[in-house]
Amino acid sequence: MRVAIIPARGGSKRIPYKNIKLFHGKPMIAWSIMAAQHSKIFDRVIVSTDDSEIAEIAITCGAEAPFIRPAKLADDHATTADVMEHAVKLLVHEGHSPSELCCIYATAPFIEVNDLVSGLELLISGGWQYVFPAAEFTAPIFRGFKVGCGGLEMIFPEHYLTRSQDLPRVFHDAGQFYWGTKNAWLSKAPIFSNKSQFIELPRLRVQDIDTPEDWEIAEKIFTLLSSAK
Repeated sequence: MRVAIIPARGGSKRIPYKNIKLFHGKPMIAWSIMAAQHSKIFDRVIVSTDDSEIAEIAITCGAEAPFIRPAKLADDHATTADVMEHAVKLLVHEGHSPSELCCIYATAPFIEVNDLVSGLELLISGGWQYVFPAAEFTAPIFRGFKVGCGGLEMIFPEHYLTRSQDLPRVFHDAGQFYWGTKNAWLSKAPIFSNKSQFIELPRLRVQDIDTPEDWEIAEKIFTLLSSAK
């Protein structure tokens, strides 16, 4: 049994109700639900939410919302691992035994079906605890600097003279989805470890959506990608 869990709390502050705000004509969460459905690899697509309105919209979009998430798992301190552990425990309590579960973020309109499928295949074939998408940083992080005493301070001064082409490639989490085994989620095993692997995404399909400016950028990227299809 394979299950998609989509966390979607109602208390977003910087973009109020961003999980159900219209994004290119659909509630934002609908894009994640549709990707999960169209992949045809999930036995169930479940939305974990503390909000009845989000639950109703999720059901309208074809997902399940079989429980209301406790308030303690819907504040600013609740982690993805906490939410996933809660959902997996409920499934097990119901008598289900999911083999692989995918946490899909509700604000991930650039998810593609092929990525979900590739992630599952890599999880199974490689015996990993987790598999998730990532993208290369747009600039060499080894040239990064911070505010120092009276000026800037390089974080990696040893690379001041290193040519860009000689620096290692460095990646960051795409913030779209995380495949994991049942045991990994239940034990809250760390996602970023040598027991995890990633699939690389093009940078154009990776965009955080945490602020109004992020939302505007995401809409423009979505329009660009849609016109290219």
